[in-house]
Amino acid sequence: MKKLFALLLLLPAMAIAAADLEINTPAISSLKNSMQARHGQLAAYYASGAVGLTRDGLVAMHDANAVPLKDRQSVNSLISAENNDRNALYKEIASANGHPEWESEVRGTFAQRWVQKAQGGWWYQDGSGWVKK
Repeated sequence: MKKLFALLLLLPAMAIAAADLEINTPAISSLKNSMQARHGQLAAYYASGAVGLTRDGLVAMHDANAVPLKDRQSVNSLISAENNDRNALYKEIASANGHPEWESEVRGTFAQRWVQKAQGGWWYQDGSGWVKK
């Protein structure tokens, strides 16, 4: 019985291991292009600590004081657009794999990838809160 329970706990990890995270469709390609274009605008905010990576694969304002008041609305708009694309990307990748129910696992895997690829000095969330890489 214990072996069966242990196997059941591993099934989601085994399923996501089978997912093609590099799968490409026109929708995925469009989302990636949009995110790549926006990254140039967000990079300075990551570097300053104003924006960070969340544990659920999104971005968030980490330190609003690092953004001049006159620029905060545009940064919030960038964050919102980025999160809309990220949410859509995770959903599209899971659906393109034929398993829309894998969306949360895809999101978790990408959340880890974003942190791994983050530059030194960028902020990200772990289980205990905000951490500087």
